[in-house]
Amino acid sequence: MTGLSDIWVYLSASPLLHLTLTLVAYQLGLAAYRRAQSNPLVNPVVVAVGLIVCLLLISRTSYERYFAGAQFIHFLLGPATVALALPLYRQIDHVRRSKVALAVSILAGSATATASAVGIGWLFGASRATLISLAPKSVTAPVAMAIAEKLGGLPSLTAVLVILTGIIGAMIGPVLLNRLGIRDWAARGLAMGTASHGIGTARALQVNEVAGAFAGLAMGLNALATAVLLPLLWRLLGG
Repeated sequence: MTGLSDIWVYLSASPLLHLTLTLVAYQLGLAAYRRAQSNPLVNPVVVAVGLIVCLLLISRTSYERYFAGAQFIHFLLGPATVALALPLYRQIDHVRRSKVALAVSILAGSATATASAVGIGWLFGASRATLISLAPKSVTAPVAMAIAEKLGGLPSLTAVLVILTGIIGAMIGPVLLNRLGIRDWAARGLAMGTASHGIGTARALQVNEVAGAFAGLAMGLNALATAVLLPLLWRLLGG
């Protein structure tokens, strides 16, 4: 007991406390996911985020203080994204055979994600800044925030929308694809990566390597297509 007490005293006075809490929360989420027999609605990320938010609210801990410790995980996002090249390399022949389908799918998915979000926002009377913030919600966060800022949107709102899109896509995407009868792993990966970026890609990797490879490719290509085409379309439409 003395040893555990010493460890707690050390962690509570160190940024490592919040790093430890993040890792423990994700492990609890992963355990819940496995106990639910891999039900996509019990997504480990959702469970972990919920637990961390509750802990921060109860302890009245600011996000800045939490991030001082959790930034170590944030730093690893870069290497983790680069590591997606490994499953993609293993499927390179499959990717080459599907290059036409890839191009059509990415362009269609990118346009649909943007148009549907902006269209719904417009119907509900959203402001111009909100519409801009909605447009890149299916793109990975750093790119989406840069696009929103350049066009006059709210990067902070875009960041929240991107996270919500990824979580919702990872939760209901597999269920929806099953209901639609889409069994091809490449197609499923393309859908998940295009619609729900990194979180959807992580989910696809958990299920199948082919799906994970195509999801990672779709995430990158969708970010590129949106970053190039969205500003052009916005100007053409008089935005």
